[in-house]
Amino acid sequence: MSEIIDKRALEEGLNFQPRFDHAGLIVCVTIADATQDVLMVAYMNEEALRLSLETGVAHYWSRSRREIWRKGDTSGQVQSIVEMRTDCDQDALLLRVKVGGDGHACHTGRHSCFYRRVVPGGRLLFEGA
Repeated sequence: MSEIIDKRALEEGLNFQPRFDHAGLIVCVTIADATQDVLMVAYMNEEALRLSLETGVAHYWSRSRREIWRKGDTSGQVQSIVEMRTDCDQDALLLRVKVGGDGHACHTGRHSCFYRRVVPGGRLLFEGA
């Protein structure tokens, strides 16, 4: 059964209508409020989105562990939501957050998960190299 979508209402309306993919997930890009650096890309399911909206703290769906995780519970890098945006067709989210703890977002201990640059030939260079 195909989903009927009122494109105008979706793109121009004032109702939040997040569109989850076939796996029940929506992609979420997270940026640092202070620097506007892209910190990470993760996914949310309906429950993670609901918890994020209710608590003001970023919750995500771990595809590898198949569970919800509240960012910062183990690292101290709690992400307090400053602003949440959705794109034109409401199938992607953007979070602007204040990061607690040491201010890093990546599980490797780095500020951002995007710490490597792809150069011609497909090689990777570490940030600043």
